[in-house]
Amino acid sequence: MMRFIQPRSILVGTAFMLTLIACNANESAKTAAPANNANAAMVNGVPISESRVAMFAAKRAAQGQPDSAESRKMIIDYLSTQMLLAQEAFKKGLDKSPEALEQIDLARQSILTNAFVQDYFATAAVSDEALHAEYDKIKVQMAGTEYKARHILVEKEADAKAIIAKLKKDVKAFDALAKEKSKDTGSKDRGGDLGWFDPRVMVPEFGAAVAKLEKGKFTEEPVKSQYGYHVILLEDSREKQPPAFEQVKGSLKHQVQQENLKKLIDDIKAKAKIEIIQAPAAVATPAAAPEAKPTEADKKK
Repeated sequence: MMRFIQPRSILVGTAFMLTLIACNANESAKTAAPANNANAAMVNGVPISESRVAMFAAKRAAQGQPDSAESRKMIIDYLSTQMLLAQEAFKKGLDKSPEALEQIDLARQSILTNAFVQDYFATAAVSDEALHAEYDKIKVQMAGTEYKARHILVEKEADAKAIIAKLKKDVKAFDALAKEKSKDTGSKDRGGDLGWFDPRVMVPEFGAAVAKLEKGKFTEEPVKSQYGYHVILLEDSREKQPPAFEQVKGSLKHQVQQENLKKLIDDIKAKAKIEIIQAPAAVATPAAAPEAKPTEADKKK
């Protein structure tokens, strides 16, 4: 359905990095298995622990793959092959190559970063006062009126005016006219029904027109937007009701923890000594080759 929603900006930078870290940390927390001393296999005297096999099985289960004796046998085979190849790499001294050392260091940093974030989410307390403060913000943001409306979208103003003329004679014709005339494929089959919506998420012209209508009335002048010309019928309106505090308490806690973690990371960075030794060089865009001009010899051909 065309929702005529305004585009929103996307925040990047530290917040983006934090989101990636948090997602990885949360996924790791879900799939991590408790450590134990039991071994599932031995490869040239080196053990593969049952906890490692369980961790892989949990990850597969999270992806919709069943955890069974056969799947665990496949995991053990995979881990055994991986360990054998790693042992061969050690024999060749590949673990000392600059490329391998760089990747090992990056993997170590990633693991420790995720461990730090997991520990933060597990131990950082959030007071009820902070949660209620966030809840109050939500209530303010959600305050206002939401509307239930139908619309007919056409390309030309003259077509919209012709539809309005028909509606002035019989407003009950709206459903049939929407199914016949509207170019909004998402709503036309429902007679132009857009359901309940907040006018602030619509393009300004549409939202402003809906907010001015009385219940049961339609726009007597076409409403122009970037999508074309709208004829809008307001069916109902109501005050928006925020969800109960207990319904959103869990998500609010996670949100506050993420915000606090971002502040912590920013504080750690502010206190750190970060020196850019060599700024990344800009990648030059290759210039287009000039079009070859025909020579005198070419012209004679």
